[in-house]
Amino acid sequence: MFSIDGLLVNLCLAVLILVGSRFLWNYVSSPLTSYPGPFWAKFTNLWRLQDVFKGRCDITHNRLHRKYGPAVQMGPNILSLSDPEVIPQVYNSKSPWMKSDMYIINDVVISGVRLKNLFSTQDEKWHTTNVKPVKGLYSMTKVQDMEPGVDLTINLLLAKLRERFVATNAVCAMENYLNFFAWDVMSEITFSQNLGILEAGSDYQGFLSRSNTSLDYFASISQIPFLDSLLDKNPVVRLGPPTFAWANIFSSEQVQKRLTTGKPPSGHSDFLDKFLEAKEKHPDIVDDGMIITYLLSNTLAGSDSTASTMCAAVYHILKHPHVHRRLCEELRTANLSLPAKWKDLQALTYLDAVMRETMRVNPGVGLMIERIVPEGGFTLPDGRFIPEGTIVGMNPWVINKNEAVFGADTEAFIPERWLPTPGESDEAYQTRFSKMKSTDFTFSAGPRMCMGRYLSQLESYKLIATLFSTFDMELPDLDHKWHVINSWFVRQKGIPVRIKERVDQVA
Repeated sequence: MFSIDGLLVNLCLAVLILVGSRFLWNYVSSPLTSYPGPFWAKFTNLWRLQDVFKGRCDITHNRLHRKYGPAVQMGPNILSLSDPEVIPQVYNSKSPWMKSDMYIINDVVISGVRLKNLFSTQDEKWHTTNVKPVKGLYSMTKVQDMEPGVDLTINLLLAKLRERFVATNAVCAMENYLNFFAWDVMSEITFSQNLGILEAGSDYQGFLSRSNTSLDYFASISQIPFLDSLLDKNPVVRLGPPTFAWANIFSSEQVQKRLTTGKPPSGHSDFLDKFLEAKEKHPDIVDDGMIITYLLSNTLAGSDSTASTMCAAVYHILKHPHVHRRLCEELRTANLSLPAKWKDLQALTYLDAVMRETMRVNPGVGLMIERIVPEGGFTLPDGRFIPEGTIVGMNPWVINKNEAVFGADTEAFIPERWLPTPGESDEAYQTRFSKMKSTDFTFSAGPRMCMGRYLSQLESYKLIATLFSTFDMELPDLDHKWHVINSWFVRQKGIPVRIKERVDQVA
C-alpha cells in the first residue's frame, strides 16, 4: 500500500545523500586540502556563512590565524591570508587580480535590468575607464572643497547635542548621533541638502535601517553568492530582503531635481555638480546612469564606514582617560577655530595618532577582501603554492593586528605606537612609522582601494577635533562595553555619553 510517510523518509534520505556527496566531492576535489583550517570549512562554504551571520567573523579570523598561521582554509576553494608581505601581489595595480563573485551581490535589478556599480564590477577595464573622470575629485586637495558642507553639518550636530543633551543633562546615545551626522553630511556634500536626520533626531525615513538590512544580507549571502540568485535576484519571485535598490532610486530622484533646478542651492560646490561637469567633459563615458553610479559610491560607502570610525574614536578616547586628557590638552592648546579646519589639524600629532590607532583597531570593513588567483597560480613566501582560480582574501581586522608590524598588544588601543618612543632615533621612528602606514589595510590596497578614504579622514578628523574642543564628555562607567556588529561594514551599539559644555580654558 502507498505510504506518504515512507515517501517522505525516502526523499529525506535522498537529499541527505546528495548533500553529503556534494560535501565529500568538495573535499576530494579541493586543491587546498594541505592547508589548515576548520574541519567543516574543507567541505562547505556553509561554515563561513554561519560564522559571518553571527556578526563577529573578525574574531574568528584572528583566532584561526593565531592557531594555524598565515594561510587558513575558509572554504573548499577559499584561503584567508594574514602576511602583510603579500599585499602588493594580491592587490597589485599593474595586473589586478579579479574580484571574486562575493561582490556581485551588490548589483541591483531595476525593471528587470541588472546594474553594476564601481564596487560590484569584476571588470577592471570597465572600472578604470569609468572611474577616471571623477577620480581626481577624491584627492586630499580636492575633498577640501567640500569642507563648507562638512562644517555646516558639524554646526547642526553641535546645536542638536546642546539642545537635547547638554541643556537637559540627558545621556546621549552617541552611536545614533554620529550615524545621523555621517548620513546628513554625506548628503550635504553630495546634494547640497541634508536628509533631515539630525533635525529629526531619528532615522525617520529609514535610510539607516535599510542600509543595515542590506549590509546584513550582503555580508552573509556573499559567502555563497549563488544564493543571491534564489533570493534578491530571483527572476520569478523575489524572496530577498531590501537591498541597495533604494539607493539607486534616491540618487536618481536627486539627479532629476538638480537638472530641473540648476546649480546647488547652498552656494557651495557639491559632488553632484562635479559629476554633471564630468558629463560635459566626458560625454563618451559619463551619462545620467553613470552619474547615479558615482552617487552610489558616496551614498552607500561614504556614510556607514565613516560613522564607524567616528564611533570608535569617541568610545576608545573616553575609555582611556590618559588618551582623553592628552588629546584635550593638545586640542585646547591649539586654540582651534571651530568647526576645526583641516589645515589647522595637520600639526596636531596626537590627534593624528589617535585617529590612526582608531582605524587600525576598528577598521570600517570587517570581512575578507576577496580576489581570484590569476593564471599561473601564486607562491607564498613560505614556499606553499596556491593554484589559479583559488579565492584568497585578507581581512583588515587581521592585517591591522600584525605584531611584527604594529608591535605588541595589537588588540589594545595605544595611540602612542604611532609616535616616537623614548630614546628612538628619528631615522628608526620614520622607518617604523612608514612600515605601519604602508601596512595599514583599513582602506584596502591596490587599484580598488577605497576612493573616498581622504574624504573619510577629513570628515572624521574634523568632527573628533571639534567635539573634544567643544564639550566635556564621559561614559557613565569606564567599565562599560559597547556591542560591535560586523556585516562587511562594522557598526556599533551602546555608546552612552554624558555631555557638558566645556568650562576649562587653556591659558
